[in-house]
Amino acid sequence: MERRKFTRLGRDVGVVGLGAWQLGADWGEVSEDAALAVLNAAVDSGVTFLDTADVYGDGRSERLIGRFLRERGDAGLTVATKMGRRVEQIPEAYTLANFRDWTDRSRRNLGVDTLDLVQLHCPPTPVFADDAVFDALDTLVAEERVAGYGVSVETCDEALTAIARPGVASVQIILNAVRHKPLERVLPAAAEAGVGIIARVPLASGLLSGRYDENTTFPADDHRTYNRHGESFDVGETFSGVEYDRGLAAVRRLVPLVGADRSVAQFALRWIIDQPGVTVVIPGARNADQARANAEAATVAPLTDAELDAVRDTYDQVVRPQVHDRW
Repeated sequence: MERRKFTRLGRDVGVVGLGAWQLGADWGEVSEDAALAVLNAAVDSGVTFLDTADVYGDGRSERLIGRFLRERGDAGLTVATKMGRRVEQIPEAYTLANFRDWTDRSRRNLGVDTLDLVQLHCPPTPVFADDAVFDALDTLVAEERVAGYGVSVETCDEALTAIARPGVASVQIILNAVRHKPLERVLPAAAEAGVGIIARVPLASGLLSGRYDENTTFPADDHRTYNRHGESFDVGETFSGVEYDRGLAAVRRLVPLVGADRSVAQFALRWIIDQPGVTVVIPGARNADQARANAEAATVAPLTDAELDAVRDTYDQVVRPQVHDRW
């Protein structure tokens, strides 16, 4: 698998990683055996970057990855986690004392002395402008609790503020075939600064898999049911904030471009890989077959200019009016 550099972290990773939200909660039931099968299939397929968070299943995702690391070893793997969403979302919660507590918990869950990468997990916007927050993160590095830190963001403006910080190693942002805004300023700024870009929600919560239609239903404990209108957290995390029917219309325009030698999901993942400035894309998976198929997107041929134009036209004509100015 092609590898790309996290310049400020001093590491390189396979361009397709694994997002481990599904292994914790909010996507319907995933058994422990199924979760471990996903991890094994992903790593066997060349994945070297695992992304989790302390809030996924209240630590379940981290603990499962910790078990996997004990059983398989961590040679060549980079495990990124996130912190901050287990408490009330107020800027005053983002203190050095809390950071120490939160990272200590993640270190225990993962069974490691030093976290490879810890990310602020979509904190309140004022946090990004608070010098004390980033001084505290620098302290975590000095104390060897973490090897590096980054941020996960909701908006492009938050990303640009973070990229200007000299210690930020990565920005995690929603980027996919129905969310293009980061291409304009965020990816070029990150590339110039040497900040890694982690592309999350790459399949728009499964919309870009091509497997859903108007009759698809999701379990009650799946965020695609209970957060469809932003009832529990930012609606941008569910179907990328795209109205479900509008998203289906966009996908139906893209399906004829896919061809027989790749899936719709692989086409969508390859589109992200082809964007200059992307370091790693982190699709999730609920079973081993999905994990293997996602990893294979790294071996799919780059999209042609005509295909890239078609994706852009679909975005501009179907999706852009709803989402572009919101995030």
